[in-house]
Amino acid sequence: MNSPSNTAATLGINSVRSALKFGSGGVAELWLDRSRRDRRLAELAALAREAGVAVRQLDRDALDQAGQGGNHQGALAWVRMPAALTEHDLERLLDAAEQAPLLLVLDGVTDPHNLGACLRSADGAGATAVIAPKDKAVGLTPVVVKVASGAAESVPFVQVTNLARTLDALKARGIWLIGLADTAPATLFETDLSGPTALVLGSEGSGLRRLTQERCDLLASLPMRGRVESLNVSVAAGICLYEVVRRRLSVPELLNG
Repeated sequence: MNSPSNTAATLGINSVRSALKFGSGGVAELWLDRSRRDRRLAELAALAREAGVAVRQLDRDALDQAGQGGNHQGALAWVRMPAALTEHDLERLLDAAEQAPLLLVLDGVTDPHNLGACLRSADGAGATAVIAPKDKAVGLTPVVVKVASGAAESVPFVQVTNLARTLDALKARGIWLIGLADTAPATLFETDLSGPTALVLGSEGSGLRRLTQERCDLLASLPMRGRVESLNVSVAAGICLYEVVRRRLSVPELLNG
């Protein structure tokens, strides 16, 4: 059976459940393994029907093929490809923010698996948005949506024409730009994260570009105690985002800016 057009597969019971929370606007179809009599699959079917999402009972082979060998656990959701937002959408998001903004800026990330993982971490941390340039960077591809496991629909992803100009605009709003750089003498854990914050991370290979570094209010590093010199960008993003969350939870009034 063919998949719905302009969709990406989300695999696994938990990921499918998360995707279904976005209703018919997010999920086009739900495919379930007809050979399984599982309470959790029945719950997914009920969620889908409540959201007006078509449910199809198929042979396991069809799910295996559609999932390309991934562990679907008998459930696969076809999620509509979300659209990236623009600079104007970002202004609207920041104007409407009820808490101190937390932004993740990715300067030239090209690996869709990394972007998908960054979106998932951003969702978990309650980030306001993820920002990336349009050129020389990956956008919302089917692989990104699949890896994000629902976060590509829940986290605003903003693609901008001129990243330097966007960073200047964020600074004008009073958002503190903290760039992650391996050579920075101060670590993120020594850095003031109390205000509106944008964490700026570079590409997988070369890190932050010079113009991006110059626009950051400060540069910070993650302490490396082993032999490797740096972390994968998605791992680093998760650590940085949750350090901000940790600080804000320890001082609750920071959540309101």
